[in-house]
Amino acid sequence: MTRLNRRRRLAAVAVIALAAVTTSACSSSSGGSGNDDGGGGAYLVWDPYPQFADDSDWVALLKKCGTSAGVTVERTGYDTTDLTNKALLAAQQGNSPDVLIVDNPVISTLAEAGALTTTEENKLDISSMEKNLLGAGQSAGKTYGVPIGANTLALYYNKDLLTAAGVDPASVTDWTSLTTALTKVKAKGKKGITFSAIGTEEGSFQFLPWFWGSGAQLTSLDSPQAVSALTLWTDWLKQGLAPNSVINNTQTTSWQEFATGDFAFAENGTWQLANAEKLGFSYGTIAIPASAGGPAPAPTGGEFVSIPVQSKTGRYATSQKLVTCLTSADNLLTTDTTLSYVAPVAAVQDRQATENPKLKVWVEAVRAAKGRTGDNLGTKYPKISEPLWSAVQAALSGGKSPQEALTAAQATATSK
Repeated sequence: MTRLNRRRRLAAVAVIALAAVTTSACSSSSGGSGNDDGGGGAYLVWDPYPQFADDSDWVALLKKCGTSAGVTVERTGYDTTDLTNKALLAAQQGNSPDVLIVDNPVISTLAEAGALTTTEENKLDISSMEKNLLGAGQSAGKTYGVPIGANTLALYYNKDLLTAAGVDPASVTDWTSLTTALTKVKAKGKKGITFSAIGTEEGSFQFLPWFWGSGAQLTSLDSPQAVSALTLWTDWLKQGLAPNSVINNTQTTSWQEFATGDFAFAENGTWQLANAEKLGFSYGTIAIPASAGGPAPAPTGGEFVSIPVQSKTGRYATSQKLVTCLTSADNLLTTDTTLSYVAPVAAVQDRQATENPKLKVWVEAVRAAKGRTGDNLGTKYPKISEPLWSAVQAALSGGKSPQEALTAAQATATSK
């Protein structure tokens, strides 16, 4: 892509981003500073981890990688949404950071805007990365970064409630056996399952394992398989196996419901592991089952480490050293443990599961997971996700049947 075309594309995307930006763009001293040949000087790293202070292990790792590369790392942590907007504007103005760490669905937006270099251009080695996780960072056959780790969804369960209801968690292997387990729990006077079906990306994120687990594809929202997945959820509400509160539940409020001890199951993610240890009851985890059995593909969360386009291309070699350091096997184990992520490298995943057996289910879930922007959807995904979560809302609230809701969703997605 020529520099002129890249700037035109960035300008078009940045118009949208500007509406969400309430602070001024970064000064022209950001990015691209230092020597043309990349030797020495300061290298800028932007990440979505504002919770980590300058004395954190994360920042210590960044500085260590900088020292190894012979440069000084200047790091800034932003809120995820703010970071996306700033990255687009910085690219438009030609002052991008040297290394950018962003939520994986954002990669396709930045890539299609011409803001990122490909791994072919920047020489990042992706050979050890799991292919299903790399998919979230790929567009039109090119890869635009490396995953630093992944989180996903599984089912937490209350051991005490399942024991009282005579349910063996190992028997829950498909939709039929899960619904049977929920029915047994309800018969004992307790509640079945809670999840988040809110009308935002969280709702789509939580519905996708059931959607994909039915065999449905995001390019056909109204397929018979997709209808079966939404029917599963609506039937649970009609039968009292899931509460009406799921319509407004975020993943946080859904977890709070599970934490009361009244629910047998909760769909949630690896980020709740620390909270799970504080529960007042014994818990376990199982993979979300696919309709016909086996683990359903769940969507991947987590970030990619990328190298933005620079006018001084000699900087790429040092940026590559920084990214390689951050995503090396030893550093991944430390970083992903801190972030409650599963590593993107099989050997490191095995080490995680060995050192913490509770992560075994999560490792298996991540290995079966897939990126939301995968299958070459790229920036088409948001145009599909919003109609999808709207359909879920319409069906669960009783406004439309699952078929009617998904037919309308497909029409909307196709028209965008």
